[in-house]
Amino acid sequence: QIFNQHNAEALSLEQAFHRMAQTEPNLDHDVSWFLLPSYWAKMVVALISFLCFANSYDGDFVFDDSEAIINNKDLRAETPLGDLWYHDFWGSKLSSNTSHKSYRPLTVLTFRINYLLAGGFYPVGFHVINIILHCTISVLMIDVFSILLGGLQFSNKGRRLNLAPKSSLLAALLFAVHPVHTECVAGIVGRADLLCALFFLLSFLGYCKAFRENKEGHTFSVLWVLVSVILGAIAMLCKEQGITILGLNAVFDALVINKINLLELIQKLLHKDKSFENAGQLRKGLLFRITLLMSGGASILYIRWRIMGTGPPAFTEVDNPASFADSLFVRAINYNYYYSLNAWLLLCPWWLCFDWSMGCIPLIKSVSDWRIIALAALWFCLIGLICQALCSEDSHKRRILTLGLGFLIIPFLPASNLFFRVGFVVAERVIYLPSIGYCILFTYGFSLLSKQAKKKKILTVAVLGILLINVVRCALRSSQWRSEEQLFRSALSVCPLNAKVHYNVGKNLADKGNQSAAIKYYREAVRLNPKYVHAMNNLGNILKERNELHEAEELLSLAVQIQPDFAAAWMNLGIVQNSLRRFEEAEQSYWTAIKHRKKYPDCYYNLGRLYADLNRHIDALNAWRNATVLKPEHSLAWNNMIILLDNTGNLAQAEAVGREALELIPNDHSLMFSLANVLGKSQKYKESEALFLKAIKANPNAASYHGNLAVLYHRWGNLDLAKKHYEVSLKLDPMAPGTKENYNLLRRKLEQLQKKGG
Repeated sequence: QIFNQHNAEALSLEQAFHRMAQTEPNLDHDVSWFLLPSYWAKMVVALISFLCFANSYDGDFVFDDSEAIINNKDLRAETPLGDLWYHDFWGSKLSSNTSHKSYRPLTVLTFRINYLLAGGFYPVGFHVINIILHCTISVLMIDVFSILLGGLQFSNKGRRLNLAPKSSLLAALLFAVHPVHTECVAGIVGRADLLCALFFLLSFLGYCKAFRENKEGHTFSVLWVLVSVILGAIAMLCKEQGITILGLNAVFDALVINKINLLELIQKLLHKDKSFENAGQLRKGLLFRITLLMSGGASILYIRWRIMGTGPPAFTEVDNPASFADSLFVRAINYNYYYSLNAWLLLCPWWLCFDWSMGCIPLIKSVSDWRIIALAALWFCLIGLICQALCSEDSHKRRILTLGLGFLIIPFLPASNLFFRVGFVVAERVIYLPSIGYCILFTYGFSLLSKQAKKKKILTVAVLGILLINVVRCALRSSQWRSEEQLFRSALSVCPLNAKVHYNVGKNLADKGNQSAAIKYYREAVRLNPKYVHAMNNLGNILKERNELHEAEELLSLAVQIQPDFAAAWMNLGIVQNSLRRFEEAEQSYWTAIKHRKKYPDCYYNLGRLYADLNRHIDALNAWRNATVLKPEHSLAWNNMIILLDNTGNLAQAEAVGREALELIPNDHSLMFSLANVLGKSQKYKESEALFLKAIKANPNAASYHGNLAVLYHRWGNLDLAKKHYEVSLKLDPMAPGTKENYNLLRRKLEQLQKKGG
C-alpha cells in the first residue's frame, strides 16, 4: 500500500511535468535520472550529506577555532550579551585598529549557546551543529533548485509546484557532497558560512512566496518582500556575504517573474524605445520591489558601517600580496588568476588546503608566466556562457544560464578584492554560496548532454561516479580536519611554498614537546618568508629553552626590527638578554614590550624576575603585583611574591599575600605549599599542616611537598610523622637538597631518644 502511494505521488509529479512541458521546455524532459517523491528526495539528500561529514563530529578545535572560540571572551557567561554587538568575530572591539571588522554577532551567539549548553569548551556539540546545518541547507537546496531550474509556478491552492524534480535532486546532491564545503562543515568557524547560507536561502524562498496570488487578487505580497529583506539582514549578521541575496532576489524577479530579456532591454534603452514601457514589462511592480530591496540593503549597509566605524580592516602583505602590488596590471592579472583557482576548486576539488597565503600562490609578474593560460581559460568560458545567457533565442536557456551565473558570481563579489581588500588569497569557505551557481550550470550541462547522448545510462553512471568520488573525498578531507596535526600535514603536499603551513606544523610539534622536529619546520618557514616574525619568535623561544642564546637573540632582534610593535618578541628578547646577564638591555626590552602592549601580565612577571635577580625587591614586588592585577589567576606571580616576602623575613605580609592568592585561585597546590611554608615559620602548625596535606593530595608525587611537611612535623615535635614524610620525599627524589641531612638529623635524634628511653 505504501509502495502504491509513492507511485501515485511520483505519477502526479510526472503529470505535472507533462502539463508544464506543453507550455515551456522542461529541464527534466531529457534528463536520465531518478524521479523520487519530494519526501524521499529530501531524505536521500539529508542522509548522503550526513555521511559525507559524519566522521568530523568528534574532531578537535583546530586552526582558527582557537581564536574564534577558545580565546573569545564573548562566549563566556560573564561577558554581557550586549557586547556581542560591538565586537568582531574574534571578540575584539570593532573600533580597534587591529580588528578585522568581521561583524558576525549571530554566529558568535550560537557559539556562546553551544558553550553554555556543554558547560565548557567541548568540541563535539559545536561539530554536531555544523553537520546538522549543512544537512538542513542541502535539503533546502531541493526547493531552491526546483525554482531556479524549473521556474516558479503555484497550483490553484497556492502550493508551489516542483517542475524539475529530477534536476533539482541532482543539483542538491552535487551541492551536498561537494568537497570544497569541508572547511565550512568540519571547521567550526565555518558555521558563519553555514548560518549565512541558511538565511540566504530562506530569504530567497521568502521572496518567492511573495508571488503567491492572495485572496485580494494582488500579484505580490509586500509583507513577504519585507520578510525576505529581514532574512537577508540576518544572513549578513551571520557573515558579510549574506547581503548579496538582495541583489540575487532582484535578478530573479527580473528574469523569472517579469521574464525580461536583458539583451532586448539594453537595446531598447540604448535606442530610447518607448515600446518597452507599453509592453507592460515593468507593470508587475518590479520597480517597487527593487526599490524595497535596494532601500533595505542600503539601510543594512549603513547601520553596519556605523557600527564598524569608518576605518577599513588592516591586512598585511602576507595575507594578500596581490593587493599590495604597485602595478595595477600585476594586481589585475593576479586577481583574475585567483578567480580561476576558485573556479578550479569547484570543478576539481582534489587539492584542498586550510590556508592559501604566504607564498602558496606566487605572484604572476609577467605575461610570459604560463599561468596566464588559466585566467584566459576562465574568461573564455565565462564570456561564452554570458553570450549564451544574453543572446540565446531559447528563453528557458537564457533564464537558467543567467541565474546560474548570477548565483556563481554575485555571492563571490565580497571576496573578489573589487570593492575592498580582503585578508586572504584563496579561501575555500567563501565558495560555499557560489557553489550553488556551479551546481545549476553542471546540472544544465548534464541535461544538454543527456539530450544529445545515445547511451544515456553511461552518462548517468558517470555522474553517479562523480558523486561517489566526491563523497569519498569529503569523508577523507573531513577526517583531516579532526586534528591540527593531520590538517597541517595535509597542506604540505598542496602548498609546499606556504610558510604558514610549515609554521603551523612546527607549532603543533612544539606544543607536543617535539622541539627538534619543530625547529626544522620553523627554519623552513623563515627561509620561505624571511620576514615571518611569528616564526622567528617561536624559533627564538625554542632556541632560548635549549640554551642556544646567541642565535635566539639574533632571531628575536631581527623580528623586532621588522615589526617594532611586536610585544611578544620584545619580551622574549628580554628573557634571552637576562639569561646572557645583560640586565639593562633586558629591562629596556621588557618596558618596550609593555609600551606596545599595556596589558601584558607575563611581561610584568618576567620583569619582576629580573628585578629579583638584581635584589631590587620593591621593584620586583611591584612588577608581580601588576601581573596579578592584570591577570588575577597568574599563579607564578603570586608564588614569587610569597616566596620573596618569605625569604626577606616579611612573614606577615607573605601570609596576607598567600591568603589573597588562594581566595582567587583556591585549587592551586603550589600556592598552598608556599603559604604552608610561611605559616610553619610563623608557628601556625595546625593550619600549615592542613595546607601541606591538601597540596600533597592535589600533587602526591612532589618530593618537596613531603620534605617540607616533614620539616614542619620535625619542628612541631611529631617525629614519627616527620620520619614517614622524609622517607617518602627521599623515595620520590633521592637527591632532594637538604632532605637527606634533615632526615639524618632526625634519625640521630630518634636514636638518642631511644637510648634515653632504654
